[in-house]
Amino acid sequence: MSRARAARIVSLLLLGLLSPCVARTQEGGIPVGVVPAALKPISDAMEFVGRVEAPERVEIRARVKGMLEAVLFKEGETVKEGAPLYRIEKPLFQADVENAEGNVERAKAALSLAKIQRERAEELVAKNAGTVVARDQAVANEESSKGALLSAEASLHTTQINLGYTDIVSPITGRIGRSAVTRGHIVGPESGVLATVVSQDPMYVTFPVSQRDYLEAQKDEGKVDLANVEVRIKFSDGAVYGEVGRVNFVDVSVNRTTDTMILRADVPNPSGKLVDGQLVRVELKAGTPEERVVIPQAALIADQAGVYVFVVENGKAVVRRVKTGATQGPNIIITDGVKAGEPVIVEGFESLKPGIAVRAIPTAIGLKG
Repeated sequence: MSRARAARIVSLLLLGLLSPCVARTQEGGIPVGVVPAALKPISDAMEFVGRVEAPERVEIRARVKGMLEAVLFKEGETVKEGAPLYRIEKPLFQADVENAEGNVERAKAALSLAKIQRERAEELVAKNAGTVVARDQAVANEESSKGALLSAEASLHTTQINLGYTDIVSPITGRIGRSAVTRGHIVGPESGVLATVVSQDPMYVTFPVSQRDYLEAQKDEGKVDLANVEVRIKFSDGAVYGEVGRVNFVDVSVNRTTDTMILRADVPNPSGKLVDGQLVRVELKAGTPEERVVIPQAALIADQAGVYVFVVENGKAVVRRVKTGATQGPNIIITDGVKAGEPVIVEGFESLKPGIAVRAIPTAIGLKG
């Protein structure tokens, strides 16, 4: 058998094998993955970048000077209001209290003597046995003794307060950070921040809103009631926080540099997932949910004329120019161009041309969210 004849036989065999496949493709069309456009209840939503803030944040400082005798907490733990955090050695402050108590007793004794002397001077004047000058001096001495007692009592109160300051307690309930000092340090008002306590539940989330967005939300005669606005939090990894917050504050002025105003939401934090200072995305949802047409974002194709999708119509790929709305996770709202229930091509459209025959295959890319 000649080489040319053998090559012809091989070509005929290959043509015979491939012809059924080509016929099946032409007969059934190009296989494409489709998802039916869905109607979903969607609320008006806007998204912003926000920052988590603790409603209460307290810097712990020493109010008297002395040697730190004990650190009474574990860094990072939750402490209750009034819980002891640090203890400064007490003997010097206790001695000051006792000295002040002695001064009070001496002042009381001096006042008692001055009172007796004033009463005797008044009796002598009444019997014409004493002088008015002596009586007036006795009265003045008594008033001076009263003043001295008040000063002594004030000094005692001050020393008692200072003694109380040797026990440094938490003024709020929250988590406490790292301690800047350890046992044995000399601490005082000049020592700076010893530790910081931040409250945990609830948390605030503050976020800037442009004047344009704020006016858009309010233009329909106060259509948006802030009390009914749901606040959803998304973390940097895309995870959605489970608790829903509410807007509780709108700033009274607009930032002249950025033309934005600060809004603040109150968000429950029972599990402690929200951390003071954390950067998050804030989604605001308001109004009664309305039925909107939603398709996967994977179906969108862009060209110079705009955005379009392929839909399957009578077994053929048909181009539909669409108008899009807000995104909903992996999905997007379609305001015009596609009706609910129409099969939208999401896979295999790379080589499609308008009017080409296709075979629709439901795909695993569903409308999640």
